[in-house]
Amino acid sequence: MKNIAFLLCLVGLMSSNANASEQAAELKLSLNLPVQSGEYHNPYVAVWIEDSKGQSVRTIALWREGAKWLKDIRRWWRKVGRKDQALVDAMTSATRAAGQYQLKIKALNDKQQPLAPGHYVLHIEVVRENGGRAITKQDFELDGKEHSFTLASNPEMAQSHFYIKE
Repeated sequence: MKNIAFLLCLVGLMSSNANASEQAAELKLSLNLPVQSGEYHNPYVAVWIEDSKGQSVRTIALWREGAKWLKDIRRWWRKVGRKDQALVDAMTSATRAAGQYQLKIKALNDKQQPLAPGHYVLHIEVVRENGGRAITKQDFELDGKEHSFTLASNPEMAQSHFYIKE
């Protein structure tokens, strides 16, 4: 009898977590990597969200080649990468050539739980071998409203856009 009650509780928890995840805000990043001249290597890119205390709550993307290059994505490496090898392994994907990329995710933390309403910062760090380094930050609120941000260009990222749909 205890086993059946335990299973029913477990199913209930899984169901409520799935419903909460479905109701989480939708985040969409339209990331634009510009064409560069001269010797060009695809950039290493990390995209992540920090809470109001500066703690990383979600790594959205990690594009890189070999592990030796992770430390070149300095801010992300210091905040997240060197502390969580399992996350690095789970998030890593190949570098991308210049172009426009759409990243669409739910506002969940790295444990797949919905982010609480509040203040957050989106970080985009772009680094190229024999090239430059740039980091873009965008403050945002999860407050039940929709928001749209235009992210200014820099030498490693062309103008990009960030949307929040709740």
